[in-house]
Amino acid sequence: MQGKGKFFNTLSGRFLLLTVAFVLLAEVMIFVPSIARYRADFLLTRLKQAQIASLVQLAAPDAVSPELQAELLKNAEAYNIVLRRDQVRQLMLSSPVPTPIVATYDLREAGPWELIRDAAMTLWRTKSEVIRVIGYPVQDGGILIEITLQSGPLRTAMVDYGLRILGLSALISAVTAVLLFTAVRRLMVLPIRRVVRHMQAYAEAPEDARRVIEPTAGVVELRVAEEALQRMQTQLTSALRQKERLAQLGGAVAKIAHDLRNILTTAQLFADRIEGSADPAVARAAPKLVNSISRAVNLCEATLAFGKAEEAPPRLTRFALRPWVEDLVDGEGLAGSGPVTCLIDVAPGLTIRADEEQLHRVVSNLVRNARQAIEATGRDGTIEISGGENDGEWWIVVGDSGPGLPAKAREHLFAAFQGGARAGGTGLGLAIAAELVRGHGGRLDLTRSDSEGTEFVIRLPKAIGPGDQTG
Repeated sequence: MQGKGKFFNTLSGRFLLLTVAFVLLAEVMIFVPSIARYRADFLLTRLKQAQIASLVQLAAPDAVSPELQAELLKNAEAYNIVLRRDQVRQLMLSSPVPTPIVATYDLREAGPWELIRDAAMTLWRTKSEVIRVIGYPVQDGGILIEITLQSGPLRTAMVDYGLRILGLSALISAVTAVLLFTAVRRLMVLPIRRVVRHMQAYAEAPEDARRVIEPTAGVVELRVAEEALQRMQTQLTSALRQKERLAQLGGAVAKIAHDLRNILTTAQLFADRIEGSADPAVARAAPKLVNSISRAVNLCEATLAFGKAEEAPPRLTRFALRPWVEDLVDGEGLAGSGPVTCLIDVAPGLTIRADEEQLHRVVSNLVRNARQAIEATGRDGTIEISGGENDGEWWIVVGDSGPGLPAKAREHLFAAFQGGARAGGTGLGLAIAAELVRGHGGRLDLTRSDSEGTEFVIRLPKAIGPGDQTG
């Protein structure tokens, strides 16, 4: 039983059931009008036999003996025969009627639904009863002909005919179901199973290019599905190979960066000592050497930090934004006067919910980039930090009056190792900053970058999760 249930839960089993059901439904739709038509033909045949018997009576009324009348009625399987000719209703042949007439059926104006209804009533009534049937005589033999007869022979003939039709229908249904099942199984089910087997085999070893499906289906829809699967598998295999290579390369870079950082740290200590040299030329070259080594150390540290990908989820707390921004600006050395000044435009009562440490890393990175961009011009400039809120989010804007970002930097601004906007930059700062903001459920956008300066906006949602709509 469990095996049968499992089969009928498959596509083949379901289609077999549907095929049998629809074929049987079609046979039923054929059987019902067929049995109704058979009943009408049966009664019309009795009317014809009764008309022939009445013609004998009309041809020689005096020569028909009572015995011959009884034989004519027996052949016509009727009790009485009434023929209406020339507006005159004549009882042509008659015999005693054993029981009262229970129903009258007029075949002259009977429509399909009436014939089906009368056939159903005939089959429903198992007891033989006397009925009256009215119809048109053939060959213009009169206006109408009417007979009375027993319904039992009619019902028996209908049952025999119905059983033959049902048996034939069952055979046709079985053969049709088998043929359809075989055809659909060959044309659709087996190709679908082939696709499924390819998917299962590919899932076991997606890096094996030999397991990529080769489209062979003849059905257009299945062919399209196989071609789409082939493209997806090919792209996924290439992506997995690239990922594996990048992982190996990343591991090698991490090892190199780790060892290089140790070497550069030692070099930095010696460079610090060189700054105190009495030789003017050495003293002038020392700061450049220190800066170069510092950039190399920062690159190693940033590469190692990015490669770990172990950023903790944000710890959300509420805090006042303005004092927090003032502390950050002071820590960056921008609180006093100088070539680069910082303006703060944050309402004193504004509070936000975020991870203070992670948000500090984001904003300080934007402020540091802005300051370096302004200093690179050799002119004075301004950095502005503003904040606000609406019903759905908090926002923090960091803008500067620098020269704007190069077009190449804007194309891959938040991509690691590709979005560096200055010489010697790694491109990791903004990538990490964008990742930290996404961890809060928000986003970091570049809203403006032209000759008048650059502006970034940090958007932090007030909703803690998808189901929370409160701030």
